[in-house]
Amino acid sequence: MTDLLHRLAGTVLLRPYVFVFLLAYLFLAVARLGWLRTLVWTVTAYLIAWACEWSSVHNGFPFGRYDYIDRTSDRELWVAGVPFFDSLSFAFLSFISFEAAVILRTPLTSWHVSPDDAPARRSWLTTVYAGLLMMFLDVVIDPVTLQGERWFLGQIYGYPHGGPHFGVTIENYVGWFVVSVLITTTFRLWEATLLRGVARTGSFAFPFQHVAPLGVYFGIFAFNIAVTFWIGETTMGWASTFIAFLIGWMFVQHALSPYRSRSGE
Repeated sequence: MTDLLHRLAGTVLLRPYVFVFLLAYLFLAVARLGWLRTLVWTVTAYLIAWACEWSSVHNGFPFGRYDYIDRTSDRELWVAGVPFFDSLSFAFLSFISFEAAVILRTPLTSWHVSPDDAPARRSWLTTVYAGLLMMFLDVVIDPVTLQGERWFLGQIYGYPHGGPHFGVTIENYVGWFVVSVLITTTFRLWEATLLRGVARTGSFAFPFQHVAPLGVYFGIFAFNIAVTFWIGETTMGWASTFIAFLIGWMFVQHALSPYRSRSGE
């Protein structure tokens, strides 16, 4: 028990940047879902992500074949050869991507008043959008994390045969889309069955709640792009910046569309 607590503490100390995003996720998720649903989302996302990562290490599905490099299991928590923080990060990555997809699929009527986003939350197309948005996050995240030995992440994995996108395989990006869809779909099944009629205890409202997830979504982009430039990967940094810009421009256009409609454009 003491060893487990030591490794959990080590996980936080070694990966503080992960837990900053995790805390932001918990705040937004509890506000939206309440404590119980947040717990269900977190556990569901972790288990699906861990299973997919374990599977990929052993048989290449769904992320393609890669190998974890165990240099920290004496200082942080690993579960059956997979770093705990790595699988846990899918909880906030999938949630933030889903919330961003809801924003993109819901007409924005005001920055101050939350719109009716229930139709978007029920739509399967939103699940697809969420998968794409999480995949684009990884198009920025994975190339720089693959260079982890050059910054404070450390080298934790590698692709044995390399990959065409700064060393990353295309299968990996497809895998992120698949995992996002699996997490969101599984949670929706829990909502329709086990959680049906269960109160959202602990949920609360706060100003700009409906657009706040975008702050975390683009914060993840900004952190990884900043690290990319910091380690001197200029080409990679500009490529990632271009991707983030295109995603950001899409949200700007979505936000401006009601004003264009009213002005007759």
